[in-house]
Amino acid sequence: MRGRRSPSPPKQAYVQSWMTLTSQLMDQPWREQGFSRKVKDELLTELRNYETQSVAKPRILLVGQIGAGKSSFFNSLNSVFRGHVVMQAITGYGETSVSKKFREYSFSDGEGGRLPYILCDTMGMERTGSEDGIKVEDIISVIKGHISDMYEFNSRAAINCQDRQYQRSPSLKDKVHCVVFVVDANKIVNFQEISLLKKFKEVKSEVNSLGIPLLVLVTKIDEACIEVQKDLTKVYRSRYLHEKVIQLGQMLNIPVSSISLVKNYATETELNLNMDILILKALQQMLRATDAYFDEMNMRRFTWF
Repeated sequence: MRGRRSPSPPKQAYVQSWMTLTSQLMDQPWREQGFSRKVKDELLTELRNYETQSVAKPRILLVGQIGAGKSSFFNSLNSVFRGHVVMQAITGYGETSVSKKFREYSFSDGEGGRLPYILCDTMGMERTGSEDGIKVEDIISVIKGHISDMYEFNSRAAINCQDRQYQRSPSLKDKVHCVVFVVDANKIVNFQEISLLKKFKEVKSEVNSLGIPLLVLVTKIDEACIEVQKDLTKVYRSRYLHEKVIQLGQMLNIPVSSISLVKNYATETELNLNMDILILKALQQMLRATDAYFDEMNMRRFTWF
């Protein structure tokens, strides 16, 4: 007589297991980060007073997954600088890329002035339905300064030098000075998909050959870890997020120090101090990487052989 099959564990058991996994906190943070009004004010002062002699406004390019939060990161930064939540860039949910056009976004300092850097937004990289996602060739054309604001990407054909919107002789100010790969904390495993990882490696190879810094921005950290959802200041004590960041670094072959973690503004109507600090810290890392690029570029320019 056959034995009775053991009943499957209830769904609640899996939920409990997931919550236990994601609620583990480390005794010591794996990255030091203060959360106070003083920290935010110091970051705001530094970022508002930022300047470089190389170009008037360094350009930071955001690329990555559909719905990862590229446009939301601009909105979040804009909100922090303006002092209230604003949604200027179009954002959305689902599996279809909302950003079809190349967009350049500058920031207001909340007092009518403009801040000295530009964020560039692109369509998502994944294939969805009849769309193949942004072409690697288009990303490279953006980086090299051949594509202007409001250019509409064609997922079936990359821009070429015959296109009337193609900039044939871009200057340094038209080029990208830092590339940021934006990743949803809940979809890190998706990078094991051959097509997406292949695109990233192709972009990374070109970026490295140009000497441009490449960073990673991990978003939606509150959705990935229950403890961080309850208290954002626990972000760098989260064992789960630490393991995911290490996994991502190994997968993309980049150092953990190049990875920033944020929670973008999405449902909130008022600013949150802890969210603001992580968002500003991420921008600080991008601008520091940009400065290092300009320093290296200037050093090569004035080196005699």
